[in-house]
Amino acid sequence: MMTRRLTPANRCTTALLLTFALALAGCASNAPPSAGRSTAGTSGASPKAGATGPAPSARPGAYYKDDGPAANVPEGLDRVPDAAPRVETLHRFANRPYNVFGVDYAPLSSLAPLHQRGVASWYGRKFHGQKTAIGEPYDMFAMTAAHPTAPLPSFARVTAVASGRSVIVRLNDRGPFHAGRIIDLSYAAAHRLGIAQGGSGEVDFELLLPPFAASTSVAAAPTPPPAAALVEPPPLPAGTTVDAAREAFYVQLGAFGNFANAETFQQRMNSELATAPRVQQIDALYRVRLGPFATREAAIAARDRAQSILATSLPIVSGPSR
Repeated sequence: MMTRRLTPANRCTTALLLTFALALAGCASNAPPSAGRSTAGTSGASPKAGATGPAPSARPGAYYKDDGPAANVPEGLDRVPDAAPRVETLHRFANRPYNVFGVDYAPLSSLAPLHQRGVASWYGRKFHGQKTAIGEPYDMFAMTAAHPTAPLPSFARVTAVASGRSVIVRLNDRGPFHAGRIIDLSYAAAHRLGIAQGGSGEVDFELLLPPFAASTSVAAAPTPPPAAALVEPPPLPAGTTVDAAREAFYVQLGAFGNFANAETFQQRMNSELATAPRVQQIDALYRVRLGPFATREAAIAARDRAQSILATSLPIVSGPSR
């Protein structure tokens, strides 16, 4: 078989073609710097600016693949104070227009009124310590958040629609890039709002403007109590209440070692039972339960209804109201 030798002219042409290809590759992305979340294998969450690849699926979820809460959550996380609003110089590069998955984003270049209602998600240990869009290390235990178009850095009040709990966060990152989601909270902020366990929740977003002393007066109110690990209000029988200091009863639907599996099962039970069970982390397991119920009789009635629908035996467990 004949082997064709490259002449000097051919070598020159080949080198020029390679140089041109490399130049094209270097121009392929114009997104701002960020924590670098990619879309591969996401669980409903959206990537941060700078990510490449196909757009994420619309399947609801909690957090990014291989992400989640820290192995050792610090004590007193429910008492982490709100971010303290102050006037800061806006970042030189993080507020320029950018494009992610073919969608153009034009961030505000100055502080201006911005009110939104939508779904908040959160990101955790996978990105802890990585750089945010303004170059700061991400701290999942600080009161921070990511927003696709708010000026960076800035401050915002985020209020959970279901519970009315409110926190003030410092915006220092970009994202999420997922239809219907308006903000990615730090794990601490999501925990304070009571949506960390469920993975996401509907919130009201308000960009705070100076003078901050007037606009953040609500933040001086006492810190709300720790958020219960539930997705929807518990199905208590009409006219009954549960004393948090007393024993409560639950119908246990399942227990999982992985939160994502527990969440998937929770969503299926929500559909089949037409009521929202909660996910509780107890010891090393994520338990999907109905309740709390004030009495064992009420729990038995709920169990019997669930068993008739699911055609399986379900245990009743007791413990402190959560």
